[in-house]
Amino acid sequence: MSWSVLVVDDEPLTQDLLRLMLEPAGFRVTGAEHGLEALQKVQQSKPDIMILDVMMPHMDGLTVCRKIRSNPETADLPIVMLSGKTHLNAVEEGMEAGANRYLAKPMSRNDLIQSLREVLAETTGVRG
Repeated sequence: MSWSVLVVDDEPLTQDLLRLMLEPAGFRVTGAEHGLEALQKVQQSKPDIMILDVMMPHMDGLTVCRKIRSNPETADLPIVMLSGKTHLNAVEEGMEAGANRYLAKPMSRNDLIQSLREVLAETTGVRG
């Protein structure tokens, strides 16, 4: 199965790197550079899963996550937070905001793909 992934990160190089990691594994990747754009794209394209950076301009990832969870139309969207902020409080904040998983940058391609597949299996019941 081919899953659609919305990658939300204000660093174009990070978006490109994630695309290069995910597309060969069969994921269809679109990008957003900040939280406001992410909320628009979630409404427009309804991705299967989102990779969300925490620190971004206009709206941080924690706020984006809370807004997605508070909207009945998007509340069940699987969200994987990806951040350089890895101290315990940062992870707790991400999980409390509604993330399904919180990963530290940098991460290996295999760990990223495995995490996305696990979250998708947990939230959709479909293994892909």
